[in-house]
Amino acid sequence: MRAEKGTDGCLVCGSRLPAAERGRPPAYCSRSCQAKAYRRRKRERAATPRPADAPAEVPAASAAARRREIAEAVWRIAAGRGLESASMREVAAEAGVSLRVVQYAFGSKRRLLVESLRLLHEENERRARDRLARLPEPRDPRAVLRGVLMTFLPVDEQRRTALRVFLAYYVRSLTDPELAAVLLHGSHPLEELVAALIRQAGAAGRAGRAAPDTDPRHEADLLVSGVTGLGLDVLHGRRTMAEVSRTLDYHLDRILGPAGARGRRPAAPGRDQLSGAPSTK
Repeated sequence: MRAEKGTDGCLVCGSRLPAAERGRPPAYCSRSCQAKAYRRRKRERAATPRPADAPAEVPAASAAARRREIAEAVWRIAAGRGLESASMREVAAEAGVSLRVVQYAFGSKRRLLVESLRLLHEENERRARDRLARLPEPRDPRAVLRGVLMTFLPVDEQRRTALRVFLAYYVRSLTDPELAAVLLHGSHPLEELVAALIRQAGAAGRAGRAAPDTDPRHEADLLVSGVTGLGLDVLHGRRTMAEVSRTLDYHLDRILGPAGARGRRPAAPGRDQLSGAPSTK
């Protein structure tokens, strides 16, 4: 509702309005009256029957699903052609929607890229929890630890795509601080989880124990960084998943003792047993 020509009072309370310095004359005397007018118009629209051919409003759940579909289009483009190809127009075409829909959902290309990365983080965390929940009972710490690490290897198409998308984002994040802040957490939740599982396995007599001088956090840094690098080798075809699996079991045996060991404590690993340099993360 706008002020009619010649009206000099607030449309809500009737108070006299100040003279406009430029542009259109004000319609309300304060932000409070403006908010009241907005709420009144909203109630009136809700009470007015909609024409039969009017488009229905999009529910919040449908809007979230639409954002997810657009984000998945970003993932496919990033995995197949690189993040530089993920223009808003290309994303719209990949998602099968209009450019206007993408603009409405995300506002700008930067928000599109950042929010698509956040959604990918959420998706990977959800899938990781689901996979761990399917591990057989009883869940000894070693089995859970192996399951956690295997979750981040490209053992199926979904995880191959996710790793390729993260690589595309990683390259872009080297020159984009906002993307880097989303991609590289200030904390290290995965390393902390792996370290906690190593401590738990060390205290469990049924599944082999860590050597007394094992530092769980250092071992966690090495395992996470090592699994990440081995996953990249699998993507490039330099290693097979069978080779990576054997390498992972070797390091778990070194840290926790052979699988199935009960109550035995392996000798402390010497420096010549360590494979690769410690992570610098």
